Amino acid sequence: MRILVTGGTGYIGSHTCVTLLDAGHEVAILDNLCNSSIEVIHRIKKISNRNLIFYQVDVGNKQAVEVVFDSFHPEVVIHFAALKAVGDSLRNPLTYYQSNVSGSMVLFNVMQNKNIKKLVFSSSANVYGDARVIPVRENVQIAPTNPYGQTKAMVEQILADIVISDSEWRVARLRYFNPMGAHESGLIGEDPNGLPSNLPPYISQVAVGKLESLKIFGGDYPTPDGTGVRDYIHVMDLASGHLAALDYINYESGLLTVNLGTGRGCTVLEMVHTFEKVNCVKIPYQIVERRPGDIEISYADPSEAYKLLGWKARFSLDDMCRDAWRWQTINPNGYNIDV
Repeated sequence: MRILVTGGTGYIGSHTCVTLLDAGHEVAILDNLCNSSIEVIHRIKKISNRNLIFYQVDVGNKQAVEVVFDSFHPEVVIHFAALKAVGDSLRNPLTYYQSNVSGSMVLFNVMQNKNIKKLVFSSSANVYGDARVIPVRENVQIAPTNPYGQTKAMVEQILADIVISDSEWRVARLRYFNPMGAHESGLIGEDPNGLPSNLPPYISQVAVGKLESLKIFGGDYPTPDGTGVRDYIHVMDLASGHLAALDYINYESGLLTVNLGTGRGCTVLEMVHTFEKVNCVKIPYQIVERRPGDIEISYADPSEAYKLLGWKARFSLDDMCRDAWRWQTINPNGYNIDV
């Protein structure tokens, strides 16, 4: 298939592009590089030993997006392009609504006008908010606790309405939990701009000496060790989930909504100690006050993805820690190879 990947130079997008190329698909990336590097394109090509097309375009620029569609003629779209930091969304909500919701609207309108009606959407467990039923199933109430999660929930609703209005649309909404790890080559991985807002890259940067110590937000949660619980999933498992969703919408119409997670909760301190053990490093840390917008416990019930897609996570927490550290040690400054 000819697949257009918006946000394809980002963390999850880049690993998904490698998986798509390995499966024999033709891939084009649309990305404005606001949170990524052109170096990613070279790395994807090196890993896959295949070519791909890159368009440096903002998904919110309708005229430019139309040119991409007219040039590449995609059969299906995977939509990653979005701002994604929870804390930043609390400080800059308008920026997030503009980028994530308005940008998606532009993309969907172009798809409608070009009669391209197959889409895999990168959603998030953030749409669940502070779910009271654990593990989290897809049918629980949507109640985001921050603007980032709200933008994902809004786009999900837009897609549901599109499918209701036009039965030709085939849409997969993938709600994934906390990505971690990197491609086994160590050539691509997570490279956040500025101070990491997620735990895994923060741990890696402390371990490599880029940051002095890890701040753990909250040590008084009702969990085994007082720190928050999350469902960490290897980024290559997420990538394979997108491939499985593509296969599904190729044969099934309507709207698919599934969690992509391991189904196992892991505390922050468990993550820290596993990273130390697997990689023989020390992670200095301090426990500080809780962070606004964070929740206590969140991990997936991934059974629906297995039932409908035949997909389940394969990699362990040890694998995630090992691959994250390999990426960080090979690339101590991320994709900034001139430093």
